[in-house]
Amino acid sequence: METLSAEVPLPAEGLLGWSWLLIALPLAGAAVLLLGGRRTDRWGHLLGTATVAGAFLLAVLCTVQLADVEGRSVDVDLFTFISTGELDVRAGLLYDPLSAVFVLLITGVGSLIHVYSIGYMAHDPARRRFFAYLNLFVAAMLLLVLGNSFVALYVGWEGVGLASYLLIAFWYTRPAAATAAKKAFIMNRVGDVGLALAIFVMFAQLGTTSYAGVFGSVGTLAGGTLTAIGLLLLLGACGKSGQFPLQAWLPDAMEGPTPVSALIHAATMVTAGVYLIARSAPIYDETPTARTVVLAVGAVTLLIGAIAGCAFDDIKKVLAYSTVSQIGYMFLAVGLGPAGYVAGLAHLLTHGFFKAGLFLGAGSVMHAMDDSVDMRRFGGLWKKLPVTFATFGLGYLALIGFPFLSGFYTKDAIIEAALDRDDVWGWVLGGVAVLGAGLTAFYMTRLMLMTFFGRARWEPGVHPHESPSVMTVPMVVLSLGSIGAGFLLVKAFPLSDWLEPVFGEHEAEHVVAPLTVGLVVTAVMLVGVLAAWLFVGRREVPDTAPVRVSPVTRAARNALYADTINESLVMRPGQWLTRALVWVDNRGVDGAVNGLAAGLGGSSSRLGRTQTGFVRTYALSMLGGAVLVAGALLAVTSG
Repeated sequence: METLSAEVPLPAEGLLGWSWLLIALPLAGAAVLLLGGRRTDRWGHLLGTATVAGAFLLAVLCTVQLADVEGRSVDVDLFTFISTGELDVRAGLLYDPLSAVFVLLITGVGSLIHVYSIGYMAHDPARRRFFAYLNLFVAAMLLLVLGNSFVALYVGWEGVGLASYLLIAFWYTRPAAATAAKKAFIMNRVGDVGLALAIFVMFAQLGTTSYAGVFGSVGTLAGGTLTAIGLLLLLGACGKSGQFPLQAWLPDAMEGPTPVSALIHAATMVTAGVYLIARSAPIYDETPTARTVVLAVGAVTLLIGAIAGCAFDDIKKVLAYSTVSQIGYMFLAVGLGPAGYVAGLAHLLTHGFFKAGLFLGAGSVMHAMDDSVDMRRFGGLWKKLPVTFATFGLGYLALIGFPFLSGFYTKDAIIEAALDRDDVWGWVLGGVAVLGAGLTAFYMTRLMLMTFFGRARWEPGVHPHESPSVMTVPMVVLSLGSIGAGFLLVKAFPLSDWLEPVFGEHEAEHVVAPLTVGLVVTAVMLVGVLAAWLFVGRREVPDTAPVRVSPVTRAARNALYADTINESLVMRPGQWLTRALVWVDNRGVDGAVNGLAAGLGGSSSRLGRTQTGFVRTYALSMLGGAVLVAGALLAVTSG
């Protein structure tokens, strides 16, 4: 299999030659905690946190060294993974600016989530097992973004699917958690089929699955083949990132512990699809059809998540639908091609900070409210939870795109890139993104008002209290990212300069001045905030959700009937097909085999009865046979 080693001569010595430790550290932690059993209960959480923190420190050092490497790309060859016939896959790692960005995000935010989990899971008897699953998840995600081939990516892809199943179903005695995990696992398998088929087509057409080999031969493929590969890759990305039409699993995944929600929905699993599209940029740059479908998926999902987020009262589900919507922004951006790759990845990074902070803040609220998630039972918490309120508020402002916070810079960059198309579809996409910004401001302001302001609507016996420092410190660190990450990535140290070796240089020719875009988006955001205040802030929040609502609200409460559509178009036809095949198998295939066996058995039984063992019976049979033969001969001669 082709590698980049020949193009980038780097000696094996040095930290980059040891980049495999990034995966090995959390993987070893998971192995020790799972195999060590109860003997590791007292210190297992510390080991799990230390392995990921160590990986983060190594990632920082590797990235610093990468900046001094010519071409900023290193391929670390490890061993032969598959060698059979014409298929020869070497296990190797690709450390380049794109993978470095994801590694830093995964290990950095992942370390903070591990620290937070020490306090959040302090009283759970299975805490050691929880940290083992977290370590396994991080290791699989790191393999996904560091692999130097689509096969290596696929191995990590499936590892992430397995670990997410284990984490979502961590409290498997709860029927809702077990069902949600199964739903996530099955819907992800649908997307995984697309990724697997894309890899098969690559090998069949090009004889390789390495990034270097595939991207270097893209020009030799027919247009239809490229489009097929692009659409199959997109199917895999939609499954892992919760994009239309495979988005229904993601909000249900909230049944897992809150740190899992932060890990899956902020910095890791849901970003895998964006990584896949960005990594496959040379393919999508050659197939406008597939790229257009990516745009459509992102725009549709953006609106679905934003609309559904306006109607739910479960604080974690509102944040989950917010994730669906924000990942839609990222898909829209990377679907724009060279104009949007960097904007989408910048939003992915800032989203990792403020969304992880929001989920951890939601966990802090739940910790204070006896694990309640119903915002109608909150209210007035800003006085009781000052640190949580401050950090959550900063994440909220960053998410809605408040001027000069993280989301303001990165979301505006996506809208600018959409408008830069300078055609009808560019205005449509830009309009959808602006509308999504208004809806985001509405549902997030609604969440803030219902949770932290107004009268206290607490259940009897609930006494809200601030979380311990082991939980609040990670929230404070993430809030700093909510404040400054956008400015650093877009203005101070442009991410476009760092990613130039991967995506090339792109000079944007703005159709609409960035200042104008910023003013329009800010105005729409303020309208969303005002609308939420008028509908929620000025009114008494009822303890139960109103029953008599508009059809739009009813549809939003049902997530625009995503589950109903999936059940009608996929699940039930699949059940009917399965039942039909079972009936054909039982009555047709098995019936024919069993019938033949029964016929032969019955015939042999009846024939066996003629063998009595008496000589007179055999003599009579012989006489009868002779009479029949004589009769036949007489009939022939007389004729």
